[in-house]
Amino acid sequence: MRKLISTGSPFEKTAGYSRAVVQGDWCFVSGTTGYDYATMTMPESVEAQTRNCLATIEKALADGGFSLADVVRAHYYITDQSYVDLVFPILGETFGDIRPAATMIVCRLNKPEMKIEIEVTALKGT
Repeated sequence: MRKLISTGSPFEKTAGYSRAVVQGDWCFVSGTTGYDYATMTMPESVEAQTRNCLATIEKALADGGFSLADVVRAHYYITDQSYVDLVFPILGETFGDIRPAATMIVCRLNKPEMKIEIEVTALKGT
């Protein structure tokens, strides 16, 4: 059974995607940037954006019946190599005991204010 998860973000409708898709025991969470979806604002710092990404991801997982402990794969996209040392401790706080397979890539993102984007895959019962 397929379940679509939405945060209510206007980007989801405009671009035609779901925040997450649950398919059986799997949950695929789309790339998530640091917007605060309650206020539709983007914090200035990469640290605050990272925390917002993780909060949005955690809620999407919960809405699908999953938790962060179920995450088996993570992709991190940052816009500047200097952010690595800033976000690693935050990611370690969240995923330190879970230890998903992970990749970090330095690249450009869709909007100049975006400094990080995170996507995860979760498997129920891990």
